[in-house]
Amino acid sequence: MPISLTTLRDFKKRGEKFTMLTCYDTIFAQTMNAAGVECLLVGDSLGMVLQGHSSTLPVTMQDMVYHTQCVARGNNNAFLVADMPFMSYATVNDALHNAADLMRVGAHAVKLEGSAWLADTVTQLARGGIPCCVHMGLTPQSVNVFGGYKVQGKTPDAAAQLIADAKVLEQAGAALLLLECVPSSVAAQVAQSVSIPVIGIGAGKGCDGQVLVMHDMLGLHQGKAARFVKNFLTGQDNIQAAFSAYVKAVKEQSYPAPEHGFN
Repeated sequence: MPISLTTLRDFKKRGEKFTMLTCYDTIFAQTMNAAGVECLLVGDSLGMVLQGHSSTLPVTMQDMVYHTQCVARGNNNAFLVADMPFMSYATVNDALHNAADLMRVGAHAVKLEGSAWLADTVTQLARGGIPCCVHMGLTPQSVNVFGGYKVQGKTPDAAAQLIADAKVLEQAGAALLLLECVPSSVAAQVAQSVSIPVIGIGAGKGCDGQVLVMHDMLGLHQGKAARFVKNFLTGQDNIQAAFSAYVKAVKEQSYPAPEHGFN
């Protein structure tokens, strides 16, 4: 049976972990389906891993629509989330128009970066039949505001605000949350504070699901890998086996290990 939001909610209720990987084309979508990856993310990370940019900011709606089409054609079973790129949801009307384009070409949900200030946008998208995943913590589209890629939610006040924002977004109608580079204990509190599934990257194993950039988990990255990255291709015969190893490790909760998270 294809994975749906209902499936992901059931995973959370049962305490069963699930997986997400970034995906940008048909063949990798098919390979991830065969390996049992439950969620595919057409990430604006394509700006860095495919296009060679230093950030995600140059990625356009046209880029996202094109790659979402490519992934959707190869996807039979996974829940497909597509990123809304930089400034594509600056207003509610922008968000409605651009999200509709992604849904029309095969996305099952869209992902926006932000916090409680997105509540009105999330509500309007949900009313329009567009499920939202809100990306919180380290949000790469705001790298210039943060002054770099830094762990978020480290102080008691910041952690409390993150939890409060998560509750506001759930109330607004968010279907999923994604936490990036948040202390493991804080991410676990967020996951326990809301009834919707919470996906983590660099946020510890207390989240309901885990996501990695495909290139990173295959050992294909420039420079030093981020702390939360593990190379799942090591010791495997092929890429599909690496995807399967990732699924197994998340299900068994051997990944992420403590060394992949932040205190």
